[in-house]
Amino acid sequence: QVQLVESGGGTVQAGGSLRLSCAASGRTISSRTVGWFRQAPGKEQEFVARINDDGENMEHADAVKGRFTISRDNAENTVYLQMNSLKPEDTAVYSCAILRYGSYRFSTRPDQYTNWGQGTQVTVSS
Repeated sequence: QVQLVESGGGTVQAGGSLRLSCAASGRTISSRTVGWFRQAPGKEQEFVARINDDGENMEHADAVKGRFTISRDNAENTVYLQMNSLKPEDTAVYSCAILRYGSYRFSTRPDQYTNWGQGTQVTVSS
């Protein structure tokens, strides 16, 4: 069973940067699509970015396109989310998960993902 642990969150001023990590243990995730999602207080969970197994296909939500970049290091069994030019509206708990077997391979739906980590808090002050 794969366990995912997010880290790298914190509090930054608007315009700042953070790099989130999603480290897997238990089994390799090198053959799995991994997604980042976020949930702000009082709001539904939303898709942020996903990356396919070899890192050649990525997708970012419109709200973060040009500011956030998803990447992965399969040797380290880790997926990253580089977040630049942060805005107060990026404040949320960020979580990573792996795409369920048999799901549409470009899915951005949270219910198509599994093995969720505990999340890491990102707070952007204005």
